[in-house]
Amino acid sequence: MKSFRKELKFHTDSRRAFINITPQVEAALSESGIKEGLLLVNAMNITASVFINDDESGLHADFERWLEKLAPEKPYDQYAHNGYEDNADAHLKRTVMGREAVIAVTNGRLDFGTWEQIFYGEFDGKRMKRVLVKIIGE
Repeated sequence: MKSFRKELKFHTDSRRAFINITPQVEAALSESGIKEGLLLVNAMNITASVFINDDESGLHADFERWLEKLAPEKPYDQYAHNGYEDNADAHLKRTVMGREAVIAVTNGRLDFGTWEQIFYGEFDGKRMKRVLVKIIGE
């Protein structure tokens, strides 16, 4: 069995963003040479997320509104965590959206369902963050 590891790096200009990272993950899969196995993609920061969904702007706007209702950014003093930083809402949003995605690799390709794409969700941006791509298989 082979193992492959790669880190992707992201720096957003905004506090929150949804970025389709499917092309970068597919490139890592191609680079690995693995044809059959499993691929893990996970955010390596506790205020960011990796998830699978549709690449549709209306849906992304719905995510943004829904998450902001669940865990509004402001007022900052509503959260016990805020003090040194003002990102308690980002921790909560990450918990809802998830840390990682695992995708089957079949014939050297991501084995997706209809419309599935991989997204990086940023909830406390404006600084460098990392995403791990780990692939195991043959």
